Amino acid sequence: MGITTNQFEIGLALCFGAFWCSPSDVSGRLKHKQVGILFSAILVVVISFIGGYLNISNYLLFPILGFLTFCIAFISIYGFRASLISFSGLLALVLSFAHKSENLEVYQYALLIGVGGIWYLFLSTLWYKINPKAQTEETLNQTFILTADFLDTRRQLIGEQPNREDLQTQLMTLQSELNEHHQTLREILILSRKSSGKSNYQSRRLLVFIQLIEILETAVANPVNYDKIDVLFKEHPEFKIDFQKLISEFSHQLRSIAQNINKSKLFPSNKTLAEAIKTLENDILKFKNEDHIEDYERYLMLQNLLDYQKKQFEKIKKIKWLLGNPELTSDDYIKNDKLKRFIDSQDYNPKLILRNLSFRSTIFKHSLRLAVAVMLGYGIGLFFDFQNPYWIILTVIVIMRPSYGLTKTRSRDRMIGTLIGAVLATGLVFVINNPYIYGALGVLSLVVAFSMVQKNYKASATFITLSVIFIYAILQPDILKVIQFRVIDTLIGAALSYTTMRWLWPAWSFMEIGDNIKDSLKANTAFFKSISTYYQKKGNVPTSLKVNRKEAFLQTSNLSSAFQRMAQEPESKQNHIDDIYELVVINHSFLSSLASLSSYIQNYATTEASEDFVLITEKINDNLDKVCSQLKHIKFDESKTNESVFEPEPFNFPVNRITNDAISQSDSERLHKEAHLIWEQLYWLFSLSEKMLKLTAKFKID
Repeated sequence: MGITTNQFEIGLALCFGAFWCSPSDVSGRLKHKQVGILFSAILVVVISFIGGYLNISNYLLFPILGFLTFCIAFISIYGFRASLISFSGLLALVLSFAHKSENLEVYQYALLIGVGGIWYLFLSTLWYKINPKAQTEETLNQTFILTADFLDTRRQLIGEQPNREDLQTQLMTLQSELNEHHQTLREILILSRKSSGKSNYQSRRLLVFIQLIEILETAVANPVNYDKIDVLFKEHPEFKIDFQKLISEFSHQLRSIAQNINKSKLFPSNKTLAEAIKTLENDILKFKNEDHIEDYERYLMLQNLLDYQKKQFEKIKKIKWLLGNPELTSDDYIKNDKLKRFIDSQDYNPKLILRNLSFRSTIFKHSLRLAVAVMLGYGIGLFFDFQNPYWIILTVIVIMRPSYGLTKTRSRDRMIGTLIGAVLATGLVFVINNPYIYGALGVLSLVVAFSMVQKNYKASATFITLSVIFIYAILQPDILKVIQFRVIDTLIGAALSYTTMRWLWPAWSFMEIGDNIKDSLKANTAFFKSISTYYQKKGNVPTSLKVNRKEAFLQTSNLSSAFQRMAQEPESKQNHIDDIYELVVINHSFLSSLASLSSYIQNYATTEASEDFVLITEKINDNLDKVCSQLKHIKFDESKTNESVFEPEPFNFPVNRITNDAISQSDSERLHKEAHLIWEQLYWLFSLSEKMLKLTAKFKID
């Protein structure tokens, strides 16, 4: 529009405003998106206004540039959406150096950028009103696929595996991704429902989402420890094959539902799943009829495993029913006062700024580090008289992240992508010499780059380079010189990002992972207490149990992410990594056992809790409290550990009394299965709590 009306600078300012506000347009509640885009617009107007008047000596420019960078980056303390607003502000700061308006006053240019941001806000809101279901469908679709991947990985873990540790790590990664999608869906489905009232569509999608959460819980659940199941499947491989086929079909059906989410007639038939379950039932019954007394416990184990798969089948059937657009009754709706407890509200208290003005804050150190890197990058560009020194600081802003591992990966991918893009662009400019084709290729490359930025950063960097070069090819006749400076500036920016991240106020994960372990353990402890209380009192499942379940999954996922960041750091900074990895695995195993108990007691009528149950749960709680107490005093940055071997207090665990009493007092197979599963989980939880006590006792305590 600006070109056709001969108002190029006005059109460019509007374009910049819309472009800089776009990062805040991520999945979530409409109100949150609107506020995010609006704040981005306000920030870029202020930054563009200030940047426009920075025609001062370099001696004054450098501290102002560093101060502005720090302040904008520091906004990230207010969460993920705030970090995107911060990114918009940083882009505006960099481009205020790149573009100086010739025909517009600075205030006019800044206001037009704001108008561009408001224009983008209007378009984003209009698109949401036209297609309000789009983000729900997209996020739900991705959650289906990730859940299917999770099930498929669990399938591979059945039976003895030489690469079990790799599969466990893969599971942790998938669980972290799933929890992120769950958080987004909670915001979309619960907050939107609260603001707009009951919608049949939203309520059905919310119920589908709940089924997906329960599928994850049941998939995480493991009614027995791996050692026992490995031995059984080694001796009876037919069960391993049967269970793997069944879980594989679950995974296949979830993917098929994701592909045809609004076409229920194309959903796969339940017949295949029903036949797979029937085959398992027959094989297990045949195993029982062989009448080996010593194998009765194994029979109960298989039955409990089968029961869990039957529950998965029921959940998938319910998902298919819900996606078939049935009319819901009042009993199907979930009350809003219960739902709001599942939403974590972001703290926007101004005091958060003061609390984070410390080197204990990761965001504070990142903001300071980024400010120094930006000043150094701009200084290098001026000193060596580069064509576009702002490309260096743009590279720094795009690459540098609070974590070392991600910054290192992005630096490498950015350099490789830029070199590939430069080679491709060099070849194309010798073949093409048409500014209109350059413009078309530049826009197309930019669209592809943004579509791939989350999935493949290396490919995204390649297309960003192509886009920049083709756009500059329209303005600059010496395109090869543009390519040369683009490569040099990018390489300097990437090297600068990595160097400052490595040596300037580094935030190594071992300094914070103790808090992640503590948070995960606290969440697991609260979940365990909710389960044991519900098992003793019975009645309706309390909302507090489900909230504690959500928190346990979330904190365990956060712990996995923290450990993965630590594993990407230099070996010299991986203090006690073997012991920390063991604590991470124990926390995951603990959650797996809790999920087994939770799933069972919610889906089956259970007997009265025995004295042994109360005694054991009290002992496990006591162990967990001791571990939490010890974690408060542990500093993982210290290399010393206690040489003495920790000896836990003696406890006479009733090894077989629970199951033997149940079997001797009743002929009910249901009671036998309950006794076996409860005992297995209690014994496993007790063992894990003892392991955690021993591990945490190894570290030097003040």
